[in-house]
Amino acid sequence: MKPKLHVIIASTRPGRVGPGIARWFSEYVAEHGKFEPVLVDLAEFNLPLFDEPEHPMKQNYHHAHTKAWAESVSAADAFVFVTPEYNYAPPPALVNALNYLSREWNYAPAGFVSYGGISGGLRSVQVAKQIVTTLKMMPIPEGVPMPMVFQNLDENGNLKPQDIYKTSAATMLDELLRWTEALKSLRAERKTTMKAAA
Repeated sequence: MKPKLHVIIASTRPGRVGPGIARWFSEYVAEHGKFEPVLVDLAEFNLPLFDEPEHPMKQNYHHAHTKAWAESVSAADAFVFVTPEYNYAPPPALVNALNYLSREWNYAPAGFVSYGGISGGLRSVQVAKQIVTTLKMMPIPEGVPMPMVFQNLDENGNLKPQDIYKTSAATMLDELLRWTEALKSLRAERKTTMKAAA
C-alpha cells in the first residue's frame, strides 16, 4: 500500500486562495504515484482556539472537534502543509491545529507548499519548521515556494502551475518518500503505544 500523504490547507479565512493551490498539489501527488494523497481542509474542522483542559500528551480529549482532528492526523504517514505567510509567520489556524495534538504528529515527515508575495511564504515555512520539530516531526529542506502566486491563478482560483512548481514538487515528494520509509518503524511503534494507552 502507498503511504498516506495528508495535504493540509492551512488558511481558513474567507477569500483564501489555498484550496486551489492544494487541489493542484494533491492532483500532482496522485500523478507522481508514490503516495496516496488525502486533501485536508482545516476550515472543515472548525477548531476553536485551543480549548482542551488537559495536555495533548495525555490524549484524554474532551471535545468532539479534537477527537475528529486527532483521528485525521493519526491516519497520515506524512504531511504537506499548504500555507500562506502572515506577518512573516504561519497563519494562526495552522499554529493552533498543530498545538491541539502531540503524539499523533510524532515521527512523520513534513513538507511545505508556500505561497504569497515576493517571499513566496518562505518566512512562514521557517517558523513552522521550528514548531513541527517540537512535535517530533521531520521537516525536509525541499519545498515548493510560489512567489507572487496571484498572477498564476485563474478567475476561479485554480492554479496555473509553472514548470518550476512541478519540478520542485517532484523533488520534494521524492525526498519526502525517503523520510516516510525511514521513519515507518517509529510510526508503527507510536501507533502501538497509543492503542495500548487507549
